[in-house]
Amino acid sequence: MTATTRPAPQGSTTAPSGAVTTGGSPTGRGAVAYVWAGLRLALGWVFLWAFLDKMFGWGFNTASENAWVNGGSPTEGFLTFGTSGPFEGFYQSFAGAAWADFMFMFGLAGLGVALMAGIALRIAAVGGTVLMLMMWSASLPPDTNPFMTSHLIYAGLFIAFALVYAGDTLGFGRAWSRMPLVQRLPWLR
Repeated sequence: MTATTRPAPQGSTTAPSGAVTTGGSPTGRGAVAYVWAGLRLALGWVFLWAFLDKMFGWGFNTASENAWVNGGSPTEGFLTFGTSGPFEGFYQSFAGAAWADFMFMFGLAGLGVALMAGIALRIAAVGGTVLMLMMWSASLPPDTNPFMTSHLIYAGLFIAFALVYAGDTLGFGRAWSRMPLVQRLPWLR
């Protein structure tokens, strides 16, 4: 069996990478870039909102009296009562610990800001994937599926955002990548 290829659209060229281009950009790239940017912004809001609600207790998922600014712990409830499976004891061992609260809140804020701004997406991909894998492993096996949860989907999205430069559209990714420090240390991209 031989592979077939679609002919390039009229008026288009083939870039050295093999991508069909029209007007200097991959065919359909404009629309695809906006879809990736929209997904990035949506997931960024999920994490930024989680940070804000846990910080200030605006009553959506965190009551005011349980807000971090009011002395509540953003990790204690879930790590104490929401964990199950082989890692239950491990996660419960640091439920409510100050360092765990700080790391969790720092992670939520950092991921939310990075995704919303479209900067440091490689760092966000690593940090977000680690956080999502930890959250996934905290409740094994999942209640509604043999292994798949939204945590794994989010981890995949974090990686994809970095790979497709999703911060360049509706974000500051291009400006960020031109900064001397980022050019010197490309893993900051």
